[in-house]
Amino acid sequence: MNKLEKNTNQLDFYITPEHECPYLTEKQSQTVFLNPEVHPHINIYQWLIDKGFRRSGEHIYRPQCADCRACISIRVSPSKFNPSKQQKRCAKNGKRFTTRISPALYDQQHYQLFESYINARHKDGDMYPTSEKQYKEFILSDWANTQFLDLVDPMTGRLIACSVFDELTTGLSAIYTFFDVEYSKFSLGRLAVLKLIEHCQYLELEHVYLGYWIKNSPKMSYKGEYRPLECFIEDRWISLS
Repeated sequence: MNKLEKNTNQLDFYITPEHECPYLTEKQSQTVFLNPEVHPHINIYQWLIDKGFRRSGEHIYRPQCADCRACISIRVSPSKFNPSKQQKRCAKNGKRFTTRISPALYDQQHYQLFESYINARHKDGDMYPTSEKQYKEFILSDWANTQFLDLVDPMTGRLIACSVFDELTTGLSAIYTFFDVEYSKFSLGRLAVLKLIEHCQYLELEHVYLGYWIKNSPKMSYKGEYRPLECFIEDRWISLS
């Protein structure tokens, strides 16, 4: 047993009671959480991501439902990524915007963009109404190497989108993307993913982890458009062309 395997075997997890699924109606869900008092080393965090876990604030979690396996952890390899015509068109239209990457720190500009996005798009979600405290607890972490990938309109200097991601040892893990809905015609959510794939390629890392793909959920089905897609199923990664 190597040192990493020994450390991961000593990790402490707990599972929530069943609760209403936020993505699929008439479904009950359960979630496994890493003990929030544990701040994992970067190698252990990478191992957990490779086992289908995700980060939200200080929490690392994975769905573990009794009778449903709809939440599938997915990732994309920049070296194999084959953009569709729609994605190529989105990338071309997005060249008018400036990309900048910086450490994820709290500031009013990002929070105001987040707040306006939640108010416009997610009034039916558990983040509405949002607050500065909720934003910090959801986006930021004291131990992860979290960064902002910003899209800026150079004509106005206006921040129009932000993709929050963690830089891991072998890839980038997308946490959340929020944007100015006045720029919706530019498909900023899609553009942000394309920019993350581009940045991952620049860093010569292996994967962009996109979180959970739920094929039958309108909120989550869009993630399936990045091909070839690698899916974590039955404790191994398989490729979908």
